[in-house]
Amino acid sequence: MKTFYLTDAGKVRSHNEDSVIITKNQSGDYLMAVADGMGGHSAGEVASSITISHISKCFNESFRNMEKSKAVNWIREMATEVNELIFSYANEHPESKGMGTTLVMAIVTKDYVLIGNIGDSSGFVVKDSALHKVTYDHTLVNLLLKAGELTPEEAKDHPKKNVLMKALGANNPIDIDIFDCDMDISAILLCSDGLTSMLDKEQIEKVVLSEIEIEDKVVKLIRKSNNRGGMDNISVAYMEFVESGD
Repeated sequence: MKTFYLTDAGKVRSHNEDSVIITKNQSGDYLMAVADGMGGHSAGEVASSITISHISKCFNESFRNMEKSKAVNWIREMATEVNELIFSYANEHPESKGMGTTLVMAIVTKDYVLIGNIGDSSGFVVKDSALHKVTYDHTLVNLLLKAGELTPEEAKDHPKKNVLMKALGANNPIDIDIFDCDMDISAILLCSDGLTSMLDKEQIEKVVLSEIEIEDKVVKLIRKSNNRGGMDNISVAYMEFVESGD
């Protein structure tokens, strides 16, 4: 595996409320995760930090050679635990009321790949030399689109396109979507909406399919997002599957 991740404040926001991690445990399994925090008084960055810190700590301490069904339950438990931690923090710090975060995460083992998400941070895979979106954004616009009340053209520039219907710290109980991915993929891309709101899927695909180093791909995606306005924090976690011996 080749991995690289990076986060950037963008061109407009005064500070970065995103958190991102890629970590490998003692069993050789990988965790990738991106959290996009929200809330005033730096509460968004606290929410995203709580999320990434807790999940990565538990992954390295307790995730060991799990069969797929147990890994699915583990992802659900992580979402519940983090949700409770964020609500608890907000209760103890009234100035943080309204804090929350999105989450997109991937568990990669030699036997399976699972991707989970809450909110509008996205998970993609590269398969057959094409980029495919795996996750579903939990936004008001997506809900209206699914119900047939908006066309894709209307949804693209809708004034409420960033209104979330689900986020950690905003819904209790919380339910995370989990996707069981094919194993014949060549890469995984997780990102906050700071990337997908600036670049469309075709623009992202062009970069990830280019013949450059993995670090350069991630840097280029962030640079392109900033060149198009950088309206939000931008985080990218990227993994390429390489043949053993490469």
